[in-house]
Amino acid sequence: MSQLSICLAQLDFTVGAIDGNTAVILKTIREQSAAHDIIVFPELAITGYPPEDLLLREDHQRAVDNAVEQISAAASDCVVMVGHPSRVGEQLFNSLSVLHRGECLQRYHKQRLPNNGVFDEQRYFVPGHKSEVFEWQGKRIGLMICEDLWHPQPLQQLLDDEVDAILSVNASPYQIDKHQQRLGVLRQRVAEIGKPFIYLNNCGAQDELIFDGHSLVLSAAGELVAELPHCEPAVATVFLADEPVCTDFKPRTAATEELQTDMSEVYDALVLALRDYVNKNGFNNVILGLSGGIDSALTLALAVDALGAERVQAVMMPFKYTSSMSLEDAEQQATDAGVRYDVVPIEPMFDAFMGQLQPFFENTATDTTEENLQSRCRGVLLMALSNKSGALVLTTGNKSEVAVGYATLYGDMCGGFAPIKDVPKQLVFELAKFRNSRSPAIPERVITRPPSAELAPDQVDTDSLPDYSDLDRILALYVEQDWSLPEIVAAGFAEADVRRVVKLVDLNEYKRRQSAVGPKITSRNFGKDRRYPITSHYRHEIQRQL
Repeated sequence: MSQLSICLAQLDFTVGAIDGNTAVILKTIREQSAAHDIIVFPELAITGYPPEDLLLREDHQRAVDNAVEQISAAASDCVVMVGHPSRVGEQLFNSLSVLHRGECLQRYHKQRLPNNGVFDEQRYFVPGHKSEVFEWQGKRIGLMICEDLWHPQPLQQLLDDEVDAILSVNASPYQIDKHQQRLGVLRQRVAEIGKPFIYLNNCGAQDELIFDGHSLVLSAAGELVAELPHCEPAVATVFLADEPVCTDFKPRTAATEELQTDMSEVYDALVLALRDYVNKNGFNNVILGLSGGIDSALTLALAVDALGAERVQAVMMPFKYTSSMSLEDAEQQATDAGVRYDVVPIEPMFDAFMGQLQPFFENTATDTTEENLQSRCRGVLLMALSNKSGALVLTTGNKSEVAVGYATLYGDMCGGFAPIKDVPKQLVFELAKFRNSRSPAIPERVITRPPSAELAPDQVDTDSLPDYSDLDRILALYVEQDWSLPEIVAAGFAEADVRRVVKLVDLNEYKRRQSAVGPKITSRNFGKDRRYPITSHYRHEIQRQL
């Protein structure tokens, strides 16, 4: 019985780091080629995913072609399959090359180019139109790239080719429940063709996208044979005979399922996103405002888990409305976490501003102007500390706040990365509780107290927003599922609340355009996923729907 040894390289590749990515590939070949017949790397591994307009540069493509030559020359003891852009005349393809001893034995061009959500591959690539089957040592392997497997047609081309297995290389971004979606689609494809399926995914983060790894191997019966780690680079060996066998990473059992909960997957994805953004952009440290509230508390926990306490600084910037509870809880968390902690009161700054503005504010009532000024004092402080130290400022706003504009431009929105930008408020609380289940990290009182911006006496968020249980569900329907105002009201929500939330979402597009990038975990984030005009009168049409 012939048997192929296939190495699955679920690794972290950086966009634009062609030399660095090639070095990772060459190192893996040196370490793994003696024990394997084939080594496989993910979609666009040489360039990282997504390279976006780098693909329009001729020097970028020349560097890619040079990398392919290096990898092909190194593939002397085994076959190497690697994803990269390839140019044929004036056409650019998203390709998978099969390389061995200085030659390209085969090259498959991706047939289905996603052009929705965060994807715009049709801007750069042209689709391939034919299947490819690679035969090696008596085994025939049908080749696919990512989106191909989500459509039945590319697989149909392979039905008459008598393949022994299907291999798909991927750069599939994470979102909540994405793993189950992938597994369901894979099982459907296996049922259609009756052959084993090997699914290799990228692992790492790129700006707002998280590639969670979680590669899979399925038998011809649709049974899960192997499941590589979530959000961790890994190398695994699959032996392909009549059925695939993997000794490295077995699928989770009922006993281990409880340890890998949905919350742990979300939390670990956010940690990966933060770590990769900071490290890949060359920052040594991060700094954030720690208010004693739930959002900054979760952000601090993520930062410490991603980078280590020695690379994190927390700054409490109290004002006269800051409660003693907030001061105590912020200090406790920072002390327990072992991060550098500083307290810088903003009252002198605020008073100086108010003194200068007094002629302009005379005979006017106190309103959100004074509240925003507090926040902007804090933003100036954090950005000054960032400029002096080189630390990256982390913003701490959650998705619910970002959606309705419950944040201050040039204030608490200041910063370079927003770790919980796509995390709804209720999920913030769930993630905080989950993090404490691993080890104490967030003071319990921070989780149980009513959320407040503390910009006015006795202020709580529900003074100006619906209860978060309603707000998050309305936002999910309107932002992520495109429900109309009448449909949302018909689902049981108060019309006044729906009108207010929808209006706030539409009015605050201009703020979101100026906000820091943050990792996507929901089905539609505020970023590439949702592209709405700032100047638009359609919101007036929406308000007339009822």
